[in-house]
Amino acid sequence: MKYISTRGGIEPVNFKDAVMMGLASDGGLLLPESIPSVADDLNNLSKLSYSDLAYEIIKLYATDIPEDKLRAIINSSYSTFRDSEVTPVKSIDGLHILELFHGPTLAFKDVALQFLGNLFEMILEEQGGELNIVGATSGDTGSAAIHGVRGKDRIKIFIMHPNNRVSFVQKQQMTSVLDDNVFNLAVEGTFDDCQAILKEIFADVDFKLDNSLGAINSINWARVLAQVVYYFFAYFRVCETTGKEVSFTVPTGNFGDIFAGWIAVSMGLPVKNLILASNENDILSRFFNTGEYRTGDVCFTHSPSMDIQVASNFERYLYYLVGQDSAKVTSLMNEFSVTGLICIDKECMDAAGNLFKAGSGTNEKTLETIKNFYEGTGYLLDPHTAVGVYVARQFDDGETPMICLSTAHPAKFPEAIIEATSKDIAKHDEIEKIMDFPIDYTVVANDTMVVKNFVKKHL
Repeated sequence: MKYISTRGGIEPVNFKDAVMMGLASDGGLLLPESIPSVADDLNNLSKLSYSDLAYEIIKLYATDIPEDKLRAIINSSYSTFRDSEVTPVKSIDGLHILELFHGPTLAFKDVALQFLGNLFEMILEEQGGELNIVGATSGDTGSAAIHGVRGKDRIKIFIMHPNNRVSFVQKQQMTSVLDDNVFNLAVEGTFDDCQAILKEIFADVDFKLDNSLGAINSINWARVLAQVVYYFFAYFRVCETTGKEVSFTVPTGNFGDIFAGWIAVSMGLPVKNLILASNENDILSRFFNTGEYRTGDVCFTHSPSMDIQVASNFERYLYYLVGQDSAKVTSLMNEFSVTGLICIDKECMDAAGNLFKAGSGTNEKTLETIKNFYEGTGYLLDPHTAVGVYVARQFDDGETPMICLSTAHPAKFPEAIIEATSKDIAKHDEIEKIMDFPIDYTVVANDTMVVKNFVKKHL
């Protein structure tokens, strides 16, 4: 399997090179040349454990990694999860909650970043050299990335987060990791500012190559690939009892998680709808309802990991939406960088079909959903999952099983839970034990050159 750029400016590369490249050198995002189908093998796949299923899916895309090495990486990655099913499904109040928070940092990002950390380590051991990871986080990616590579030889990691705009727990999880290879930067700006700095750094090809930079954000294809697996796993678990095709509701800000669902559907997974759930930063839901992708001011909400106005993975979907026309993608993205606007005509949107539905929820509805769901079922939702459940109710037809992705444990957002329920009930042992740990981070200006100089200084 070879990988190409959405902007068409690179020669095809193999999987390992795509992983190490992160962002394509032409500024585009990497995608497989083709998407393999498993439609005829769903019955056999349905009987597998999570790790075995991950192996069968991932091996189709990682054809340059020997089978024994790939199996070892996958088994090691998911041995760190607290549930034997890795991503179990709970049926509650007419919905199926896909729990993605049983990894080391209690967030869905662990599913991909435990795998990616081990993948980086294997490639570096094989090829030699070092890797300096630069990433941006709206909250959960940072801690999951750090825990995926902490203490690993040959790797340093620099994570930017928006200063004072992540939850206290998210900040504590990131900045209490004091390994010598970990650096936390609090940028005086929004997550979109952090992401813009990241893209500018990787667009400087000489700087990227001279300093052996790699990406751990969802611009890295391996992140998306690892997330494809749990769509299959959840479908198989729900179909054991319902025997029906399903719909998924996905709370998302960067479009990576739901794009993984789109890949799963493209591989043959029987899905009626992928329902995109936004908070008040609703650039993505507006796009799917109007065809207009327009930036606005960031609203700060109880679901901070979704407080995003520029979704870094949207370009991957755009590539397919415009008929895999890389010149068109390049033109649209260049236009977007100037105007903050992309318009897709109705004919093109209609041609894409009715797979995607989209809705949004306010802060008020988020808290109301947490409260009502807890009082009605005894099950506690984190704010991001609550946005998903709120939107899912709008599209639930009463016939198609609805799987809601639960992206984080509620203990990561105790302030929101207290506000919603008037009770301090969002607890987890892993959170409690780090609350008083010493922390270390550096506040930096919202300036790409400042971040570049920080990275160079600490290499």
